[in-house]
Amino acid sequence: MRTLAYPRVSRLSEEIKKLISHIIRNELRDPRIAPMTSVTVVEVTRDLRYAMVYISVLGSEEEKETTLEALKNSSGFVRREIGKKISARYTPEVIFKLDQSIEKGFEIQKVIDRVNKQETINRDSEEEEFKIED
Repeated sequence: MRTLAYPRVSRLSEEIKKLISHIIRNELRDPRIAPMTSVTVVEVTRDLRYAMVYISVLGSEEEKETTLEALKNSSGFVRREIGKKISARYTPEVIFKLDQSIEKGFEIQKVIDRVNKQETINRDSEEEEFKIED
């Protein structure tokens, strides 16, 4: 979804992101929510009815699944808290989704590091061959 063309939606998305981050960190007491949970992006639809909340969980697959389940179960509470703190005609329905982009970024970085290391090893071995021949 592109919120750049709709500044109000973009501002609301950012405000909701801050609120949900605060709620997860300070108000939800569910032990299933992993301590390393963060809200990466919030996308509010143009009609302000739905807010797609992408979360990142640093941990095992089981922790990710249980955290997502706990957040889905608490979506009514989160929506009510948002409604208390923002003044909008509608309080958007909160839909939590898992954001895998950070993990994918780590995987890509590992591949890049491995390729760079291999290139360095190959370059060093080529230099050694030239030194022996000289």
